[in-house]
Amino acid sequence: MSKLVVHAKMMIDGVSDTPKKDQLISIEDGKIVSIDEYHETNEEVIHANVVAPGFFNCHVHIMEPVGFGANKEFTLMEKAFYAQKHCKEYLESGVTFIRVVGTEENYDLQIKEAIENHVIEGPHMYCAGKVICMTGGHGWQEGIEADGKDTCLKAVRTQLRSGVDLIKIMATGGVMTKGVEPGNAQFTVDEMKVMIEEAHKAGRKTATHAQGLQGIKNALYAGIDSIEHGCFLDDECLERMKEQNTFLVPTLCAPQCIIDKGVEKGVAKYAVDKTLKVKDAHVESVKKAYEKGIQIALGTDAGTPFNYHSNTAYEMELLARLDISNMDILKMATINSARCVGVEKDYGSIEVGKQADLVCLNENPLENISNVRKINKVIQSGKIVVDND
Repeated sequence: MSKLVVHAKMMIDGVSDTPKKDQLISIEDGKIVSIDEYHETNEEVIHANVVAPGFFNCHVHIMEPVGFGANKEFTLMEKAFYAQKHCKEYLESGVTFIRVVGTEENYDLQIKEAIENHVIEGPHMYCAGKVICMTGGHGWQEGIEADGKDTCLKAVRTQLRSGVDLIKIMATGGVMTKGVEPGNAQFTVDEMKVMIEEAHKAGRKTATHAQGLQGIKNALYAGIDSIEHGCFLDDECLERMKEQNTFLVPTLCAPQCIIDKGVEKGVAKYAVDKTLKVKDAHVESVKKAYEKGIQIALGTDAGTPFNYHSNTAYEMELLARLDISNMDILKMATINSARCVGVEKDYGSIEVGKQADLVCLNENPLENISNVRKINKVIQSGKIVVDND
């Protein structure tokens, strides 16, 4: 039986509105077995200034190398090595759970298996494999192209047979696919509805890339579980999201990183031009969603231009610029994200019976959200996987 005891001088548990002081977290065989007021014990104790749940990143593209010009191409072997590097970077940045929302040929499932078999180190993963898009739609180069209800149903069943954890649908055009507009709706309501119903029948959640207003509405009418990006949200969208408990994963990092670097750093001009068209509306949509009380989960869209897998904290910093409280941002990065993914029974908060995924921080992120970068230790399933002492 493996044991670990952590003294949290301050504990942010992911569910409470205020932190708790001087808590003793006891871990056995990867799970939290007790949380008590600090007291002397014969066990060896890890002392930490601040302890929070392991962070989530609900929108990543694990095989996409970052920081290269638009024309740089990679072999499959190179992408595999980068994926291993990215997995380690997530752990080092306090991210213990990721949701992968698109890879070619379902390679994310193989990466997940390698982690579970202890071949490589990495976070817990939920995988969508290949995205489902209309013919010529956003992501068609690496996705499954489907048109009409029958073909869409076949695509979902094919992905379920492959063992994916969720179904990712492309409801609109996007910034990174040349020749399509982010605002344009792609799948119809009926096409998405048959896909979502089939996924739900198999116990899987659904997520959709949705930037333009009509595509977002189509996805909501069809019963989608999470809207990714959500650049254009009106009152009707927000009301329906509230009513259906639909999550928003804003991915503010994706457009901001493109604008931060621009054409001069190698970002394709068409991507910069399209980003400039949506950025302001995107920010306003997130503000409105927060004010409306929409469930927001944290995701970065890591793998898009200059959007590094090691930089999940940037999304938290961008959210803080919108006058969202630091505690709410931490909840977005933990329990809200766990609920979005559908794993809140075991992950996302520091509670007895849950997996012991913890981040030990040197300084208080409630005072400055950038303190999530000041990591002392990362504990995953009761084992120390990062130790910066």
